[in-house]
Amino acid sequence: MSPYHTLIIDDELAAREVIRTLLADRPMLNVVDEAANGQEAVQKILHHRPHLIFLDIQMPRFDGFSVLRQVWPDHQPTVVFTTAYDQYALQAFEVNAIDYLLKPFDDLRFGQALGRALERLNSRNQPRIEALLAQLLANQTPAPPREFLSRLLVKEQGRMYFVDLNDVHYLDADGNYVTLHTATGKHIIYDSLTKLETRLDPNQFVRIHRSHIVNLAAIQEVETHFNGDYIVRLKTGSILKWTRNYRDKIQAFLNQSG
Repeated sequence: MSPYHTLIIDDELAAREVIRTLLADRPMLNVVDEAANGQEAVQKILHHRPHLIFLDIQMPRFDGFSVLRQVWPDHQPTVVFTTAYDQYALQAFEVNAIDYLLKPFDDLRFGQALGRALERLNSRNQPRIEALLAQLLANQTPAPPREFLSRLLVKEQGRMYFVDLNDVHYLDADGNYVTLHTATGKHIIYDSLTKLETRLDPNQFVRIHRSHIVNLAAIQEVETHFNGDYIVRLKTGSILKWTRNYRDKIQAFLNQSG
């Protein structure tokens, strides 16, 4: 049986390292990634679609409940909550439904939670979990609206200025540098494309390649290529490749016609 894909979500590096260490000798679980805040968690859950997540409750950007509220319509992983606080109505997380780990936890307590999670995954049957989560999320206050970047600061040759993201046709990554392509030229910033992706409006900017994020408004047409890839032609005449690894995001382009 293939290992279950697992995602660790916690804003504290030390807490993520503890969980990763405790999972190291459990070959039935494969840690595919980590997330350090709620916004990053949403993006990585929808990207990796893990079977199991260890989810901190108190985090920057979005708390754990807000993360679940955003991803639940598209993906429903098995959830083990982790928290340093006991005021989150822990009695709601029944041991035969959703487990939780109160920090700091030891190997024995972790093993108990993991055992229940594996039992749930192996059963492939989670009606009580889904019902409890639906009730839990319905009782939470609405998530605050997501705030996305509207401009980026560029520093070059002793100057600093802002580039309006509406003017950016696409972003191109080269190592730790990202080039912003606009109608008037190119602007280079020192940043990570993956980090930027979590701060851009997904209704406007979409990752189409490990090195490219494109402004949907700048696309002229998308043509089917071989191997599940697409060829993207921008209104400026530039041509990019939309690789099959990101083809699940094509719906964002199709929604533009609406």
